Amino acid sequence: MKRSREAIIAEILEICNDGATKTRIVYQANLNFRTVVPYLDLLTRKGMIMRTENSLIIFTTTSNGIKLLNGLRSIQNELHGMDDQDQADSIKEPV
Repeated sequence: MKRSREAIIAEILEICNDGATKTRIVYQANLNFRTVVPYLDLLTRKGMIMRTENSLIIFTTTSNGIKLLNGLRSIQNELHGMDDQDQADSIKEPV
């Protein structure tokens, strides 16, 4: 099943929580280098992650990114709860 844009963004924000290189993001989020660049650009532009350069380029989730991540997690939990309820309803035996 293909992941949604929101799921990928949540995963990137999670990975960047303690700081991460582009390579780490690519491998942990199961993306490729070409796919990850637009996400990193978007999240940086919107102030959800911060890019710092020393000997390596490190991406770190900002406080606004953490707020977004918490909101996305909340929505994902609600959706999973709905799926669980639908499965439980379909398993019930007919009267």
